Amino acid sequence: MTAVLAAAALVLVAGCSSDGGERPADDRSAASPPPASASATPPGSPSPSAPPAKGTVRVVSTLTEGLASPWGLAALPDGDLLVSSRDEGTITRIDGESGAKTVIGSVPGVAPAGEGGLMGLALSPSYASDHLVYAYFTTESDNRIARMLYDEKKPAGQQLGAPDTVLRGIPKGSVHNGGRIAFGPDKMLYAGTGETGDTGLAQDKNSLGGKILRMTPDGQPAPGNPAADSVVHSYGHRNVQGLAWDSEKRLWAAEFGQNTWDELNLIEPGKNYGWPEVEGKGGRPGFVDPVAQWEPADASPSGIAFAEGSVWMAGLRGERLWRIPLAGAEPSAAPQAFLEGRYGRLRTVLAAGGNKLWLVTSETDGRGTPEAGDDRILQVEVT
Repeated sequence: MTAVLAAAALVLVAGCSSDGGERPADDRSAASPPPASASATPPGSPSPSAPPAKGTVRVVSTLTEGLASPWGLAALPDGDLLVSSRDEGTITRIDGESGAKTVIGSVPGVAPAGEGGLMGLALSPSYASDHLVYAYFTTESDNRIARMLYDEKKPAGQQLGAPDTVLRGIPKGSVHNGGRIAFGPDKMLYAGTGETGDTGLAQDKNSLGGKILRMTPDGQPAPGNPAADSVVHSYGHRNVQGLAWDSEKRLWAAEFGQNTWDELNLIEPGKNYGWPEVEGKGGRPGFVDPVAQWEPADASPSGIAFAEGSVWMAGLRGERLWRIPLAGAEPSAAPQAFLEGRYGRLRTVLAAGGNKLWLVTSETDGRGTPEAGDDRILQVEVT
């Protein structure tokens, strides 16, 4: 097995920000084989804990449907979900058993346009006591992160308190607004941002655009950041929309490339991930190469999650779910594609414990081809 894995080609072809495309006829079968074009750099000897070279995906059910431009997803302690609508600026609670939908409120100040609007969601690390929901959203002047009290005792539609802004001044644009937020194992808040099409922002350490940010729950620079007075954690990014930690607490991020390569990166504090000087694996001193890369038609990655020893990456233009099995900090086998074209564009994937994932489609975002029932949240089992 070791020899087989060591010889495996790291199959990588990726996506760009222009992630449109036709959606094929609906097909509800669970898994698809990896494309013949998949290939890779030999990852070295996998650790004993590496997952199998080949995995499986089974769509258990459709939890709910009829969602409008869903983007962010957060799991409540009781198993229900919160989902944001990018274009409507609302947050909806989804019953984790029945799929029943309840709008809990609108976020004031959201100004949806282009790729901007109400995007990432995250629950406070102290949610059990403070009931705070964090959101990343576009306003008339910037992208920002705010937190709101979620009071379930109030009437439906009025359960969100006034936004308390924790970070403002993230550059906004019609494209490349980033938008993913997540609390890490260190209980610090991380945010993926975009460079709004102004490529120079990614290399400008004084700008919040084209970065991964790390901050306290109050929006202050987190202890141990590369610069003590800055929330910038890493830079040289084009448009980060996927953040996840593996079992060893390493941070992984997915981002859109331009015309050549989309990327999955292992994130280290203070490192430069290349954009716009390098796209994909350049091998240039001073820049960190991605762990994996994909051509535009096959990815356009948004959300990622870690489960069963692999990173799972949702593809928009690629309309597929990618599995990247890991041996420590490197792939242990070639990435594998599932659900290709069967549910359309895939926006968000969230670990749900054990071998379970939540998967959110994105056909109603203005770039898809909506069909009856779009958009959906799928219950998925993986190995």
